[in-house]
Amino acid sequence: MRMKTFRAANSSAAFAKVKAELGEDAVILSNKTVSDNGSKCCEIVAAVEASPVMSKHITKDGVMEDALQNSVGWQREWSQIKGQIMALMKPQMDPELLTPKQKLAMEYLEREEVNDKVLAKVYCCLRKDKDCSIITVLDSMVDTISFDMDNWTGKFHAFAGPGGAGKTSSLVRLALKEKKKHPKARICLATADGGRGKGRIVLKHYAELSGLAFREILTRDDFALLQKESNQFDMILIDLPGLSARTCLDEWMTLYGMKSCSDISVHLVLSPYYSPTQFERFIEKYKSEQLTSVIWTKLDEACTFGSILNMSFASGLPVSALSYGSGLKNSIAAATKDSIWRLLFMRKLPGGITQP
Repeated sequence: MRMKTFRAANSSAAFAKVKAELGEDAVILSNKTVSDNGSKCCEIVAAVEASPVMSKHITKDGVMEDALQNSVGWQREWSQIKGQIMALMKPQMDPELLTPKQKLAMEYLEREEVNDKVLAKVYCCLRKDKDCSIITVLDSMVDTISFDMDNWTGKFHAFAGPGGAGKTSSLVRLALKEKKKHPKARICLATADGGRGKGRIVLKHYAELSGLAFREILTRDDFALLQKESNQFDMILIDLPGLSARTCLDEWMTLYGMKSCSDISVHLVLSPYYSPTQFERFIEKYKSEQLTSVIWTKLDEACTFGSILNMSFASGLPVSALSYGSGLKNSIAAATKDSIWRLLFMRKLPGGITQP
């Protein structure tokens, strides 16, 4: 990251300097009034993601080397090796060694776009036991922890994920659901998108309508302040921004002081219709010790649901909530294994609606 301190007579002029030099993606680390030669002025410390082209001394070869290290790297190489192993292994997955019922289940999973890694695992388990059912095998590959105030001891819950995945709407839906279940609960909605997205307006609007608190996190000082007043709340839900291409979750949380917070759980919000390559990148981008669950959104718009199984197998993260429909009320449910199997095999959404 590239960091720089800016000073100006007032905050508007200081922010203008930040925007002019570092651009729209700059992260504000601190914003305070200081004395400069006996006069008060605004001091802003900002940071922006380092880019090879920012350096005046870097060579073309250096740019190429950096690009190769970041875009190819050992992760892609290992992914290719695993792909070759799976290509060799798949012809050995003789369906005739399975019972007719097991074979039918395997064919169904393949139509649902369950990937080869998961299919190979399922096949090996079924081949060992002719009496084993597909659900028994899948139960060991998927875990759930229902998103509920009673199930999570941490007070802070941050919602991360790519832009457009439904982070803000999922946050609001869960807040309304918890408020309905616990009318006396003190819930705070917070936005950390720097005022650049529509999420701030949505969160503030529903906070005012539902009697919930609202906070903005523009700098790490704002988050520190929220930590100090956290004893006023039973639950604090934070809407994180979509991260730029080369910024990972841990790096962003470190900048805002959230990485050192032991009382925070991060929930990765995803939709089923991303490509396999995108899911692989999301696993790397949002990898963090504080990442505790996956929330699946826009289920009513999906054609297949195999990605839920693929992500659980690849990441080891439990599913905490399932979101569907256009309304914000009664359109999100705590995840259970039964609801996932109904979705995968019967195409039934948690609200009882059957997907065509």
